[in-house]
Amino acid sequence: MAEHSLPILVVEDDPSLREAIGDTLELAGRPYVAVDGGEAALKVLGEQAFSIVVSDVRMMPMDGIALLKEIRNRLPHLPVVLMTAYAEVDKAVDAMRSGACDFLLKPFEPKALLAHVNKYELPNCDDGAGVVAIDQASRDLFAIAQRVAQTDATVLLTGESGVGKEVVARFIHRQSARRNGPFVAINCAAIPDSLLEATLFGYEKGAFTGAQQAQAGKFEQAQDGTLLLDEVTEMPMGLQAKLLRVLQEREVERVGGKKPVALNIRIVATSNRDMAEAVARGVFREDLYYRLNVFPVAIPPLRDRPLDIVPIARYFLVEHGGRFGRNGVSFGAQAEQALLRHSWPGNVRELENVIQRALILSTGPEIGGEHLNLASAPGRELPRGIAEMPVQESDKKVDNMKDLEREHILRTLAEVDGSRKMAIERLGISERTLRYKLQQYRDEGYFKD
Repeated sequence: MAEHSLPILVVEDDPSLREAIGDTLELAGRPYVAVDGGEAALKVLGEQAFSIVVSDVRMMPMDGIALLKEIRNRLPHLPVVLMTAYAEVDKAVDAMRSGACDFLLKPFEPKALLAHVNKYELPNCDDGAGVVAIDQASRDLFAIAQRVAQTDATVLLTGESGVGKEVVARFIHRQSARRNGPFVAINCAAIPDSLLEATLFGYEKGAFTGAQQAQAGKFEQAQDGTLLLDEVTEMPMGLQAKLLRVLQEREVERVGGKKPVALNIRIVATSNRDMAEAVARGVFREDLYYRLNVFPVAIPPLRDRPLDIVPIARYFLVEHGGRFGRNGVSFGAQAEQALLRHSWPGNVRELENVIQRALILSTGPEIGGEHLNLASAPGRELPRGIAEMPVQESDKKVDNMKDLEREHILRTLAEVDGSRKMAIERLGISERTLRYKLQQYRDEGYFKD
């Protein structure tokens, strides 16, 4: 894993200082992009992802405060550190109120710059551990996950089946102060009710027939680390009361035991159900729901983060290609179009299964659309103009996919007479994703209100 793969954006109109900051970052082995003003910064922010923005305050015609506010509108979770002179401390206070992470007083030492960058930058989401976040919806998700990871708050992850809840839970653990402790996961839906209590809480020797020796439960196994309660809404009501007590008291008592064990763990729970509805139907305790719902994080379905589809597919192609002895296999352009057309009701899990099937069905160095076997699966039609666009050469695949997506979105918007509500229904994306895309196209000169 490359610890810092995302570049840093430096915004400074003084050429000498811009060069000095660039030298500092380069000597530290940090990739960066340097621009001379706010307008240039907004342009590159629409073209690629950055881990953090370091910007001067006094610039013309757009100063650092105006740039900060614009970044907050477009990319609300992207960290921004502002550089300011001592005489402009009042502006720094205004910047903090507007959402800046911090400010650097000029002149500053190189180590101060690096300390601020290391403290506030977004994580590298493409980390070789199943986390791929290219779409802005995903980048926002992992920015939130990184922030809550710095605390010990209980996290409730919700989302459709197969959306990647455990991947997010593991990310939170790796980004937390407990990263060196254990990560223990238990699927509450996969263990019979009769065994779930003993599995969670452990048991003493002789507690029940077959208990020939004492056994620590999942709570104790997660000591000083993180415990993932996967699909917690599948837990029987009787056990929910015991779980509530453990969470309240922060101690667990083994089945058949008399001495409680103090716990020092982080709890992450997941559910693919509407938990408020489960509470209303009486199948999940309301008090336990509020105990788990300290910091809720909703994970968007794959169809609402379309820019992630092909990168995640490529990740699985490399991962499973190695296991299947198919290293070096790639997707053809038509296969990538087919991946984008599909609505992915099974989310990332379905995508992974499709890629494994394609590796088995294909024999050559390239996977074609016919190997994906998506024809009979539910999907969303692309406009005729997109479907009939000529396939680009392989070295232009990435650009072609961007062109396809932009043409698809703008054509759909035109077909519904500019109605964003109708457009997001047809496109199968969130309103936030559409808003971000349109702003990007405006900056690139493809779209005007």
